[in-house]
Amino acid sequence: MVPGIEGPATHYLYPCTVFVHRAEYIVSTILGSCVAVCLRDRVLAMGGINHYMLALWNGDGLPTPKYGNIAIETLLKAMLGRGCLRENLTAKIFGGANVIGSGQGAFSVGERNIALARDVLAREGLPIVAEDVGGDAGRKIIYNTRTGVVLVSRLKRMDGQPLVLPDGRPR
Repeated sequence: MVPGIEGPATHYLYPCTVFVHRAEYIVSTILGSCVAVCLRDRVLAMGGINHYMLALWNGDGLPTPKYGNIAIETLLKAMLGRGCLRENLTAKIFGGANVIGSGQGAFSVGERNIALARDVLAREGLPIVAEDVGGDAGRKIIYNTRTGVVLVSRLKRMDGQPLVLPDGRPR
């Protein structure tokens, strides 16, 4: 922000949380195997975002937004509760990297998180209009809740080396 010029408020989204607000916010978060789902009502120009760590809540303990099925449901309910209409909502998904280099396909936490987001959004009838998912690099995302624009930066290890060797083995 430039001194003397007001701009949108900012918010850092921690893991296992959901953020929805009527006002314009610039929301940032860091994702590894976690996934963030951004929803936006294109008519009201209002958005929300979640950040979840694991795909499915198994029924033990509290149903928190740590789990994708709970986080997406919570985000959708919060958007609808603020006057958004389902038919005006679009989705974007980010994250789900295999940052530790172990587990492939159905065994990778990131892949399960991505699959869950796609499944839940399809079941809810919410179109995915953009995504940047998978791979072996974490991401920093910056989401403007008013415009729906998401900026994505790929993260590197501090030594600048890939997170996994070319043959797929962890470093």
